[in-house]
Amino acid sequence: MKLRAFGSRREEPGEGPADEAEPAPDVEQGPVDDPRRPAGKGRPTPKRRDQERARGMHTGPVTAPVTRKEARQRRKTAEASMSKDERRAARAKDREAREERRQLMMEGDDRYVLSRDRGEVRRFARDWVDTHRRFINWFMPLALAVIVFQLIPDPELMAISQTLFLVLVVVVIIDGVLVGRKVNKVVRERFPGTDDTGFGMGFYAVMRATQPRMLRTPRPRVRPGDTI
Repeated sequence: MKLRAFGSRREEPGEGPADEAEPAPDVEQGPVDDPRRPAGKGRPTPKRRDQERARGMHTGPVTAPVTRKEARQRRKTAEASMSKDERRAARAKDREAREERRQLMMEGDDRYVLSRDRGEVRRFARDWVDTHRRFINWFMPLALAVIVFQLIPDPELMAISQTLFLVLVVVVIIDGVLVGRKVNKVVRERFPGTDDTGFGMGFYAVMRATQPRMLRTPRPRVRPGDTI
């Protein structure tokens, strides 16, 4: 029998609480690889839209071309996959469509005319200009004649043509002011609630009046002297 001092206790092997295990050194653990995932490629996966753009694929609806250059590029891309006969037929169809649109524009169809020509008020202003004969209608032919005279190497003829050109400009300005005021007056009488009046309407009428009748766009629907 072993004697022990009072208040002291000697722990025998196997007695008392178990020795605390020393903490293991911290080891940095990397990301756990998922066996179900494929091995990485070393670069981020591109987005789906970038992949489709690279492959030239379009999963969404095809949008209309914004510019003529874009429309031309699309047409060339489409023609590249066609045969010779198919390309010839497609081009013929495009020519027919363009001619049809041009004819509708010349007739004054609001779906195809320029924005400046759209509307009932602008149509009435064109008809008013087309039914009246004014001195301003001869501006372009007379200006062309003056330019031809300027090309003749005759100092006297050049001086006369310059004088005639200045007189022509003054007369056209006066007649243009009268045309603009008259058009605004008749437009207000025919369309009391319209806001399409003033300088814009007058300038529109003057520009049409200075053009030869055969070159006006849209083409005239009435003849000089007709009632509108």
